Amino acid sequence: MTAQTSTTGAGGFSADERAAMKARAEELRAEKGGAKKADGLQALLDAIAKMTPEDRALAERVHVTVSAAAPDLLPKTWYGMPAYTNAEGKVVVAVKNAGKFGQRYTTMEFQDPAHLDDGDMWAVSFALTRWTPEVEARVAELVRAAVS
Repeated sequence: MTAQTSTTGAGGFSADERAAMKARAEELRAEKGGAKKADGLQALLDAIAKMTPEDRALAERVHVTVSAAAPDLLPKTWYGMPAYTNAEGKVVVAVKNAGKFGQRYTTMEFQDPAHLDDGDMWAVSFALTRWTPEVEARVAELVRAAVS
């Protein structure tokens, strides 16, 4: 599956990129307590529900695993994608579903607040193609390390 790269004359952003920016603007307004303030968990569940069946299955398992491994992380959406924040409201990990941007696979991506530093180079993004007990154990291990 290839990513859609079509752009418009209005700033050069694709329709998918503009939709992600619009979703993030809505999230920021909700965080400030405006009329559209949304419950983070419900927003995350709604985002998962909109995914393709394959992406949804992976995102649901990530959600269960992250919630169990790091109950202090708060669910929300980030650029319209499921994400989990620390006590300061900083995104620690997010799920980028393949269907959103026409990518080859769904990824679980750690952000700067994640404590995964290991020498001069370390992975912060992991492709998810299938959910297995081994994948679940590795995701739980990574999430626990990220919040340690």
